[in-house]
Amino acid sequence: MIDSPYLGIARIFDMRLFVKIILPPYCYRTVCVMSLFILLIAGCAQDPYQRRADVMKDHVEAFYSHLKANRVGSAVHENEQIELMADQMAETVKKRGRMGGVGQVEREFALMKTARETSAQNWIALGQYFTLKQQADKARASYQRVIDTYTDPAERAYREQAARALKDLDIVSAPAPDPTR
Repeated sequence: MIDSPYLGIARIFDMRLFVKIILPPYCYRTVCVMSLFILLIAGCAQDPYQRRADVMKDHVEAFYSHLKANRVGSAVHENEQIELMADQMAETVKKRGRMGGVGQVEREFALMKTARETSAQNWIALGQYFTLKQQADKARASYQRVIDTYTDPAERAYREQAARALKDLDIVSAPAPDPTR
């Protein structure tokens, strides 16, 4: 038997013809609608954690894309969306923590932690962007936001990095000494 790409298509049409011959017209439509419904349900059954991780990844990519194109407002908006996701996940962790279901709570907590870490890193990156653009006040504000917002003990490394960046910014943006003195 010769294997051809058209053979698979022919088999599908043979099956459709078989279904049309065996089933009355109203049943054929019902079977088609039910098959379509089952396919849609299977598509919606994707892991919700993976879906949220993909959404977060899209926001991160958009954040850096906007920064690269000097669209700071849009970059800030993307990072705020990541923070919003983290806040929503924190609420879910609190609710599910009371109800039980340790596995789901652990996955939600891990995703929430990733979202918070990502947004802290993005604020630091924004501060670095402003430093490179010689906008010291905006860089300070971005670093200070990390220090003020990310207060969890697990986020200490980001606060320390932002504090160091503030000190470095003072060095970089210090006024040059007066050459006449």
